[in-house]
Order: sequence, then structure tokens, then C-alpha cells
Amino acid sequence: MDFTTYLRFLFILTGSLLLVLFVRTWVRLPSQAKVELDCSEYGSWCTFKNSVSGSSNGVFIQKGKPKPQQKVDHEKEVAKHPLDPLTVQEIKKVQKIVQQSSIFNHGKFTLHSVVLEEPPKEQVLLWKAGSSLPSRKAEIIAWANGHAYKLIVDLASGKIVDNQISHENGYPAMTMEDMTSAVKVPLKSKQFLEIIGKRGVNVSDLSCLPISLGWFGADEEGRRLIKVQCYSSAGTANFYMRPIEGLTVLVDMDSNEVLKITDKGKDIPLPKAEGTDYRLSAQKYPLLPPLNPISIEQPKGPSFKVDGHQVKWGSWEFHLKPDPRAGVIISQAAIKDPDTGKLRRVLYKGFTSELFVPYMDPSDAWYFKTYMDAGEYGFGLTAMSLDPLNDCPRNAYYMDGVMASADGAPYVRPNMVCIFERYEGDIAWRHTECPISGMEIREVRPKVTLVARMAASVANYDYIVDWEFQTDGLIRIKVGLSGILMIKGTKYENVNQIRSQDELHGTLLAQNIIGVIHDHYVTFYLDMDVDGTDNSFVQVKMAKQTVKNGQTPRKSFWKAERHVAQTEKDAQIKLSLYQPSEFHVINPSKKTKIGNPVGYKVVPGGTAASLLDHNDPPQLRGAFTNNQIWVTPYNKSEEWAGGLYVYQSKGDDTLSVWSNRNRNIEKKDIVLWYTLGFHHLPCQEDYPIMPTVSSSFDLKPTNFFESNPILRTAPNYEKDLPTCAALSE
Repeated sequence: MDFTTYLRFLFILTGSLLLVLFVRTWVRLPSQAKVELDCSEYGSWCTFKNSVSGSSNGVFIQKGKPKPQQKVDHEKEVAKHPLDPLTVQEIKKVQKIVQQSSIFNHGKFTLHSVVLEEPPKEQVLLWKAGSSLPSRKAEIIAWANGHAYKLIVDLASGKIVDNQISHENGYPAMTMEDMTSAVKVPLKSKQFLEIIGKRGVNVSDLSCLPISLGWFGADEEGRRLIKVQCYSSAGTANFYMRPIEGLTVLVDMDSNEVLKITDKGKDIPLPKAEGTDYRLSAQKYPLLPPLNPISIEQPKGPSFKVDGHQVKWGSWEFHLKPDPRAGVIISQAAIKDPDTGKLRRVLYKGFTSELFVPYMDPSDAWYFKTYMDAGEYGFGLTAMSLDPLNDCPRNAYYMDGVMASADGAPYVRPNMVCIFERYEGDIAWRHTECPISGMEIREVRPKVTLVARMAASVANYDYIVDWEFQTDGLIRIKVGLSGILMIKGTKYENVNQIRSQDELHGTLLAQNIIGVIHDHYVTFYLDMDVDGTDNSFVQVKMAKQTVKNGQTPRKSFWKAERHVAQTEKDAQIKLSLYQPSEFHVINPSKKTKIGNPVGYKVVPGGTAASLLDHNDPPQLRGAFTNNQIWVTPYNKSEEWAGGLYVYQSKGDDTLSVWSNRNRNIEKKDIVLWYTLGFHHLPCQEDYPIMPTVSSSFDLKPTNFFESNPILRTAPNYEKDLPTCAALSE
């Protein structure tokens, strides 16, 4: 090698070494060794395999916590979409307008609800992103001078443009201020204080609950009433397990006075506190052996995007907002067609309309416990902040709720809703060819879904509601029940003491503790817009056919018989195991290439039905549970299954009443209602706090697409997935 060639080789070698050094220093390609990265620089990246190099050993290790979600400045927040909830500034403006109004003669008033008055549906459907918003208005439910008022406030003009005084039976949902004031009223009564003293309960240990009393006759009309029952928190945070049984105080919520005290549990002891506390700090050691931690990591961040209240994920787009009565409202859910690329409408609006929870004990201290959790307490009003990593996984997005207090002042409920991607090892579709075909085929696709979640704590009970969107077009609505049982005190300590003629109306769970039998019915409002507003409801009956004349070795089969509902009564459905059907919402004017009308079907789940007599006062109020499925024509004023004013209502403004008008529903803008039902016979495993039990129903595409909409999705490969490793101390 001559000197010139040697110098050229040396120059190239030196340059290559410098280039490698530069790349390793600045580009940070992964090596075979473990490299610690600061997540403040790498965002949500954690330990993962380098998908570029395909290395099986290259591992990045998370150092520190992922970047926190940027919080919304609610003081500066402005609406971006016609359905966006009222902002802090808008609620402040509403408060000022109401305070200055002469409607209440400048006297005392209480605001029970302050929400967006949604624009007419046709305006929302015509609106395009970037264009000006329709007029912003607020709907107010107020209580003053012994009357309920429904007001509409135009935020632009600052004027009340509509004022309706209610002449219906029933009152607005309680405010938090109503509830907190009511539980203090018994303490003013000497009789009450004497009773709890005789029961051995200190005033400092009292915990009392405001219990809606339903409606049981004319004696309860004309006043906003509530019943208060109390517990002892001595020795435990779980005061629900220590009821002062049989002691009930009737309270007037407006005058804050005690009207009546009933004490029918003098011989029933206070249950013991031992073993009732569910907090981690109260548990005996050693704790149960923990499972190894599980965390779903997303090196590139989540696949969904949230812009204000608009959510986009995969082929789905929808609007999501917290609501003080419904909890969460999903609007304008649409999915992109894989063949045309166009967004296609599925659901205009969906939410939890009402929850009916009747207890099955007819005794004096229990017969009235027939709750309407949304219309009496506010399903969203009782929604608490979610606990990151436990209520929702890492990489969840959190949305706050902005609400109004009783005096109209806005407040923020942080982390009221979370949105996250779920992967549980489920399969979206698969097929493996068997050996006899001679083809080696194994095609499998993983299932990843998007979940919007909220959780409400309505006193003792916790409800978890998931709206789950799947890539194949399915929407799953799931309800989980957890929390603490409503407990009845008893003199019994063992089942051997119970006489055969005694009726416990429940299960003996521990010494002096009965878990009372009850039901949960969760009714959903689903304004279906399948490829447009004019839809029809079709019941597809599975009809048994008997073979005659020996035409085939078969004796029987079943066929599908389609019945298009013409009126509301045609669509009042009681589910039956031995008379099965499918239930389709179709657009008869839109068809697939081969001629099937496009549609979605409701796939039932949680099918428990009410066993109460239809003339029983609680069932009159909860008549929307007489059927599992109803279909009504769209009417903006018909959204709450138990009526607008549920508290102490008689049941004369319910879904059942509307549906019995028997209006035409064929080729109309229709609303489908579905009720998830649970019968709950408590067991010892529910004590002292219940493991979550869940049920769900689906809205599933039926001839909506030309073929499997996720046929062209790709499988997972090892090199593309994160691999986590724990840092050693």
C-alpha cells in the first residue's frame, strides 16, 4: 500500500469513527446493553425494543414518571363545538343573570341544574368544524317560592328567553346542599338525641344519610320531604355496617324541620365495628401476596386524540361531555367506512337516563328505599374524581366536569371522566387452517378498544360506566357495581338462631348484619342515527319450523321472520329466552351493494326484569323497567325515563306513559331505550365491600359494512412491541 492510499484509508477510517461517535452521542441508537433514559426528554417512552434495528435485546428503561397531562385552564376555556358543556365563564354569567332577574322577586332561590340547552338537532348536524357556533343557551332547573322553574337563558343577549313553572307532580333532583343540610336537621331534636343516647351512640360518631322516600300517597305531597337514617362510625370508616336500625327521621327540606321520628329497632343491637373497615391501612398483616405489576406501555403515546370534547380514535369520532344528571353523554358517534373513507353516522346521543334501585323489604324503615339515582341524586353530581393507575390505566386522558352549585357558582370536578385504550389479550378475529386442508395458514388479529369511563358513588353504592368503542364498529356499554351494601341491623348472630317463620328479606352476612335483597335497573337513552335520521326498528324473530312429509332427515329448524315496528307498542319488548329475537335499527333508504338495508342491532345483556306488581307505587314510578326495550319517536323533551321531575313523582311522566301514546315510528327519527337489569341477593363475599360485578349490552353493525371492516388490519410483531424491565436499586 503506497503512502497516498494509506492516508486515504486513514482519513476514511477516522471519519467513520467520528460519525459512529456522533450518532451514538446524539441519535442514541440502542445498544445491546441497558440504557437509562430520562422520560422528561423522551415523553411517554418507556422500556421498549427498537423496532428499527429489530434487536431482541435492546432495552430502554423508564427513568422517572411519564409527562403529566396538560391541565385545562377552565377560567379561559371556550366552547369549540355546539354540544360543548357550559364553561366556567358561561356559568358565572348565568348566575349573574338569574340573580338580577325579577322572576324570583329577588328572593331566595336554588339552582338544581345548570347545563347547556343543546341547539336543535338539525342545526348540530349541519354545523361544520371551524364555522361559528349556534347560539349558546343555558337550561336551568330552579326551585323558589315552592315551585320548580325551567328557565332558558340566552348567553349572548343575557336574557331569560323562556320561563316555565312546573305544575307536574315531582320535584327537581336534590342538590348537594339539600343533602348536607338535611342530615344535620335531626341534631336539633331533643327526642332524636335522647334515642341515640339510649342506643349507646355518641353524637360525635354519628354519620347520617339523606334517603329519598319515593311516593306512597297524598300524605307525602305538597312538601319536599326526605328521610334521614343514621349510623355509628365509631371504630370504622365503614359506618354503613353499623346502622342504628329502625330509627327514621322525616325532614322537610325547605323549612329544615323534623316532622316525625320513628324508632322501631330498640331491641336491635348496634353491629360491631371489627372487620368492617375496607381501607388498606386497616387491614391485618400479612397482606395477600401481590401479583407482579402490569402496565400497558405505549412508546408512541396513545392512538386517540382529544380536542376539547371531541375524541378521534382509529375510524371513530365522537363528542363526549360530563353531565350532572347523566354522568357522561356521548354524541355524534360516527365511524369511517374502510372502503369509501367517509364518516357514517351511528349514534346521535347516548347516556344513562335513569337508575331504579328498589329494595325488597316492606318493613317500616325499608319500604320506601326505591331509589332513582339519576333523577333524585344526580348520577354525575355524585361522580367522584377517578384514581389514576387504579380506576384508569397509565396513558389515560382525564376530563374534568364543570358544574354549578346551588347558588349558581361554578366548580370543577377534576378527573371526572377518563379515556384510554384497552388491550386484554382479546382477539379481534382469527383463523387457523386445519391440517387436512394441506394449507399452513394462521391469521390472528389482536383486539384493542377505546374506553370512556366514569364512576359515581351514590352514597354506599359505586357504579362504573364504560362506553367502549371497537375497531369493527361495535359499541359496548358496560355497567359495573361495587361499593358497600345497604345493611339492616338484626338481633341474630348466626343462621341457627333464625326461626323458620322469620323473614330476613336478605342474607345474614356477619353478626347482627343483614344484606337486604334489591335490584338495579340502568336505563340508557340511545338516539340512533344509522346513516341518517329516518330509521326503522325491526324485530327479527327466530321461529321454529317443523319438517313435514319426510322431505329431509331433519325434524326441525328455525328461520328468521322480520317484523317492522309501525308504532311504539310494536316495539315494547320483553326479552324471553325461549322466544328469541334480534333487534335491529335499520335505515331502509340506504342499502349495501347486494341490497340489504344498513343497520345496527342491540345485543342484550344484563336481562334481569322487575318482579314487582305494576300497581306497586315504586313500580309505577319505575314503569320504564316494565320492558327491556322501548322505541319512541325523537322528542327533545323526552330524555329522562323517569320524567324531568323525579323526586316524589307519582310516575305520570315516564317513558312508559310516552310510549303508550303509540306514535308512529316507522321511517322516523327514533330513540331506542335499553335497560340493564341486576337482581342482587347478597352473600358473605359482598362483606364488608363488594367485588365488582358487571354486565353489558352491545350496539353491533348489521349489514352496515360491505364486509368485515377490520379485514385489512395488520397483526402484531415482536419487534414493534414494548418490553419493560424494572430498574434495580
